[in-house]
Amino acid sequence: MMKDTATERAYLGHSMEDNLGIVFLPTDADGTTHAEMPVDHRTCQPYGTLHGGASLALAESLAGHGSWEHCAPNEIPFGMQVSGNHIAPVKVGNKVYASGRLVHKGSTTHIWDITITTLTGKLVASIRVVNYIIRKK
Repeated sequence: MMKDTATERAYLGHSMEDNLGIVFLPTDADGTTHAEMPVDHRTCQPYGTLHGGASLALAESLAGHGSWEHCAPNEIPFGMQVSGNHIAPVKVGNKVYASGRLVHKGSTTHIWDITITTLTGKLVASIRVVNYIIRKK
């Protein structure tokens, strides 16, 4: 189920995604979600490489965006669990790309596998996100 993301994007102006420079890209026909994030002063360690926490924030943001597309109008997703493996460093001045695949769509939980890579396809992180789906009050 694809949604018009104008409503969702209206909230991004004062959000983690905005602060980290995360940009959501078009979702594939098979439901794979995509986003990109710069490796810059907002997302790096003091050593000049991508911060692992920024990778986790990118993954949770992408999974939330993907789950939101599958929610009914009276439902919203919340990150419940994030587990990641950081594989390779990325230097400041580059971008990372995240792709998310929904591996379980239950009535109250969604499970996502998120892969973060460089522009050349080098694996940076592999992350699993569990979202809890709740009714808006």
